[in-house]
Amino acid sequence: MTLQSDAFHEILKLMQLEPLEVNLFRGISRDIGTERVFGGQVLAQALLAASYTVEDRQAHSLHAYFLRAGDHDAPIVYSVDRSRDGGSFSARRVVAIQHGRPIFTLAASFQVEEEGLEHQFDMPGVPEPEEVAPIGLLARDEFDHLPKSMQRWLGRFGPFEFRAVRGSDPDRPVPQPPFKELWFKLHGQLDDDPRLHRALLAYVSDFHLVGTATLPHGISWVQGNLIIASLDHAMWFHRDFRLDDWLLYVWDSPSSSGGRGLARGMIYDRKGRLVASTAQEGVIRLRKENK
Repeated sequence: MTLQSDAFHEILKLMQLEPLEVNLFRGISRDIGTERVFGGQVLAQALLAASYTVEDRQAHSLHAYFLRAGDHDAPIVYSVDRSRDGGSFSARRVVAIQHGRPIFTLAASFQVEEEGLEHQFDMPGVPEPEEVAPIGLLARDEFDHLPKSMQRWLGRFGPFEFRAVRGSDPDRPVPQPPFKELWFKLHGQLDDDPRLHRALLAYVSDFHLVGTATLPHGISWVQGNLIIASLDHAMWFHRDFRLDDWLLYVWDSPSSSGGRGLARGMIYDRKGRLVASTAQEGVIRLRKENK
């Protein structure tokens, strides 16, 4: 078994929730080198928990808030409230609980498949993924500063393959426009269950999204004076997709103010179809120097 297949099976294990009772599920956590449980993990597991209480309809949107830091060493319990089941839509609310306290909340909406009017923003003109070197999610110097456990998860032998169309040098950050593009796909073949594809897309959508808001300011977390943390996450699923084929993540950041930064994302398949959109606001602060 290769290192890539090890990581692939690890992330699939993260997506396996244990039913505890009606509307109650438990998930494990994994330390990927962050100080707290990775937000994308809780996002994906909460979406899966909600999905398991819905029949014959798929998630089309979610809105989530990160309330407290999660503990790597403890399981997370997901309590699902079946808010409404209508003729076309179902609504669910999920609370993620750890050590007896809520750490995360999610509201998700599910819809019966139907046809309707169609339009979308065109995919930007970028090189095909085969034309982009697999340099990873982050620039080489920035990657080298990561903890070893995070390097494994985000590097060549992690569950995802990343090919950055444009990046930045965190050791020598300079102000630049708040735009980024990244090709990515999962290492390994998934089955056809759209719930799993949506959950894993939610997982990976949280990587570095709000970091786009730092680009105009010429700052980097490598410098040690930057505090950055996600406050919320919103996501809309527009069209079906496969996560084991190439997807293009296009980021922008329209604003930073009040110690917060806003970032948005559009996710396309390689045929140019807009399959999902994201938005996230996060805390962005510079540490004050002690005098």
